Amino acid sequence: MNKVITDGVLFMPPKFAAGLDIWSSQDGTPGSDTYDNNPNAVFVPADPDFGGCVELVKSDAVQKLRSMGETPILPGCYLQVRARVKAVSGPLPSIRIAAWAGGAGGAHVNGVVEQGPMVSLTSYGEVVEVSAIIGTGNRSGVDMVWGKEALYAHVGLDMAGTTGGVIRVDDIIVEDITSAFLRDMLASVDVRDFGAVGDGVTDDLAAFEAADAAADGRTVLVSKGTFFLGDDMTFESRVRFEGSITMADEHVFALTKNYNLPAYIDAFGDEELAFKKAVQALFDSSDHESLDMCGRRISITAPIDIRAVIGRDRYATRRHIHSGQFDVKAGDAWDTETFTGQGTYSYTNSFKLTGVTNIASIPVGSLVEGNGVGREVYVRAKNIAAQEITLSKRLYDAVGTQNFTFRRFKYVLDFTGLEDFDRFSIKDVEFRLQGEASGIILAPTGLIFSVENCFFTGPKDRGITSPGEGCQGLHVDRCQFLSNENPVPSQDRTTIALNTNGNDIKLRNNRVVKFRHFAVIGGSGSIITGNHFFQGDGESNGLRLAGIVLTGSNCRATIDGNYIDNCFIEWTNEHDDEPDFSAEYSFSQLNLSNNIFLASQVAPWFSYVVVKPHGSGHFINGLNVQGNFFRIIGGTIQRVERIDTSFSDFNYSRMKNITWRDNMYAAVDVPTVNPLVHTHSQQTESNRWVISGAPKLPFGGWVRKVESVVAEGAIRNAANIKRFDMPYVEVSKGSNNDEVYVNWDQPVRGEVVVTMRMDTPI
Repeated sequence: MNKVITDGVLFMPPKFAAGLDIWSSQDGTPGSDTYDNNPNAVFVPADPDFGGCVELVKSDAVQKLRSMGETPILPGCYLQVRARVKAVSGPLPSIRIAAWAGGAGGAHVNGVVEQGPMVSLTSYGEVVEVSAIIGTGNRSGVDMVWGKEALYAHVGLDMAGTTGGVIRVDDIIVEDITSAFLRDMLASVDVRDFGAVGDGVTDDLAAFEAADAAADGRTVLVSKGTFFLGDDMTFESRVRFEGSITMADEHVFALTKNYNLPAYIDAFGDEELAFKKAVQALFDSSDHESLDMCGRRISITAPIDIRAVIGRDRYATRRHIHSGQFDVKAGDAWDTETFTGQGTYSYTNSFKLTGVTNIASIPVGSLVEGNGVGREVYVRAKNIAAQEITLSKRLYDAVGTQNFTFRRFKYVLDFTGLEDFDRFSIKDVEFRLQGEASGIILAPTGLIFSVENCFFTGPKDRGITSPGEGCQGLHVDRCQFLSNENPVPSQDRTTIALNTNGNDIKLRNNRVVKFRHFAVIGGSGSIITGNHFFQGDGESNGLRLAGIVLTGSNCRATIDGNYIDNCFIEWTNEHDDEPDFSAEYSFSQLNLSNNIFLASQVAPWFSYVVVKPHGSGHFINGLNVQGNFFRIIGGTIQRVERIDTSFSDFNYSRMKNITWRDNMYAAVDVPTVNPLVHTHSQQTESNRWVISGAPKLPFGGWVRKVESVVAEGAIRNAANIKRFDMPYVEVSKGSNNDEVYVNWDQPVRGEVVVTMRMDTPI
């Protein structure tokens, strides 16, 4: 770059032949004394070395020569001032280039260097060149660094030494040598050219802003050094980093033209800090809706508190992070914190623990453990002054006062500090958790959090945790959850891939390997489809645990098209604070369809569908099990469904609206079906035929309804006479209520097909 060439800027001062009235013996400012008619200066028109030059007699301790003209000082320009001089007679002086720095309104710019290096003359008649470089930027080789306040210069030179010496000075030359500094970076502007210091202490914000404003389509270069910025900085230009940035955590550094994680890593050096600053800018700016990690793998040494990073309590505008990898590094920061505290639980305040001791120490997001506490109950909020903890779910049998344990797992991305968080998605990111950390913990309240095409590799405790209803509308699609407990027997595993409390979640096309549970689902309206989750081990007659746990009786869920491998579906009401049946829907609205159920080397009492009521009086009021494949390898099981009566059994007299049909069974002793179509052959005459629905009716249910009785062939009496009487039936007979009586008006024999149900259809 050369402003003389590109923009026609005039830097050269006038020649001495134009008159000494425009050359000052002081600073060169308007009104200062000139050399016109000064006895110590004369113009020499024909010097053999110089041609036209000025001859000066040194009369002051420092004899000044300054142009009265104003040489422009432009940001990004570097000017070399040169003068050829020779001693004529008298004491030999020292010579240096000098200039006066002028700012806005003609004011002097104080505090800047206004002299170049001193050169001593050692002989008479020897031509010596002195030079110095003036520029706004603090670059190597710049003698006079003037910053962005300087607008012009009165250039010239100084003579120092004993008075009486005589020298001659050739015309002073000012050249634009910016290209010597910019080299091949003509399309860039350097922040140092606008006064940035880069010492890590001086606030370079103004210089950064000036460079950005002057870029005009060019790239801003942050050259080598450490640049401290004392406030927010938003670049409207592209930026390239050779140096690094340091700033307070609360200040935002926004790149609008090259907003991506690698640029922030270049800017801040530290990968972890760079990610935080990039996320901070993402949530502060309206210019970008997504942060591209550009495939970068970044090392994480401690949980990332998103609330602390973005400085907000709530956020509801869509934001997205994608395409990268978090690599967790071992350290104390990932250690689970465990606290204990006494608290009181009551039905009348069923989402609260009151009178909690040690409450100040218990973090939001802690897992709550104690007598009568169901799975995946978390601290959603706390009120220290009131000694009150808000729970994510109700407790099924914890009324009264007891000691609770609170375990706070550590997550790579921690959103718990946010009161409400909506419309966030993360895609194509791997969480390499290394058995050291958990993945993501959501905000206590929120809507539409989406996780797509992500890997959660080796979580220490959890993949994704919801400590409240920040999972409302959660989408988890095409993700891989790879356990850290592969060699551990199924029943001894502790890790859980994810849990939810809110409604309307979608778990689709995920692959989940050897966790204690794939998902503990506490809300309703869930769609779980296309997933493959397997939890087997190498144990003979191995125990198996639930892959999916539904903790609400009225779950309104569909589980369709999944590969359910060495685990089962468990349906409970363990998050019901009054688990005995009252005026409610009871266990209802669950659809299990078109799934592949497979297990190997399991105990004979293993079942694929387990219902576990935590209180008395419950029944099923809506269940569809249809089109599934049930298969056992390496043994057999008794049946695919059962009721876990650890707490209570069902009220079989109220079963309603259950469809269990069109399923396929392999190595299952009792294939279950409802309605059950049963063929009964009566060999001896009787007026009461006893027909059993056991053991094929689901859950060992009662016979509660007969849909049809159809004779196959003639019904005959003892005289072998055909009878055309219409029988009537009695249901729920026998000691187990699983028999139906078909009653005739006289003893008969024959064969009938009876369609019976263990429920009453709607």
